Amino acid sequence: MTRDELIQRIKETAYLEGDFTLRSGKKSKYYLDKYLFETCPDILQALGSEFAKYITDDVTLIAGAELGGVALAAATAMESGKNWIIIRNSKKDYGTGKMVEGVLKENDVVLLVEDIATTGGQVIEAAKIITEAGAKVEKIVCVIDRKQGAQENITQAGFDFSSILTKDDLGIKD
Repeated sequence: MTRDELIQRIKETAYLEGDFTLRSGKKSKYYLDKYLFETCPDILQALGSEFAKYITDDVTLIAGAELGGVALAAATAMESGKNWIIIRNSKKDYGTGKMVEGVLKENDVVLLVEDIATTGGQVIEAAKIITEAGAKVEKIVCVIDRKQGAQENITQAGFDFSSILTKDDLGIKD
């Protein structure tokens, strides 16, 4: 799928207009429903290919935060052949009670994938869990940067950030 086709597919599949409250608490006249595009195999496969382009030689592992990053990390792992992990939003109070599902080793170098970045709060928390385990976050990459502070916040937190697309690429005006 070409970049233009990906943009078109995401916009036609997941762009909604109305009055929305985002996870960050911000209000918005539009919403990009990540689950609408992440549940379309053609888009998910194309995103896995796009994320895989960010894998450098030293990256040993792919990570995605629950819930939106899970399918993206899996698609990237399938494209790249790298193992992947899930970073939980909160510790479960049953079973193993882990914050990381899968195998994260000290000294792993991780590509952390994210769906939509507004302020970057959730992905920064996931990155901290990875670094507290002794691994390194090589880069955080999201599908769409809403351009509402995520890049600045993620960079200020000490992580390298990129996005496959921005709201501008989708032709979205605030």
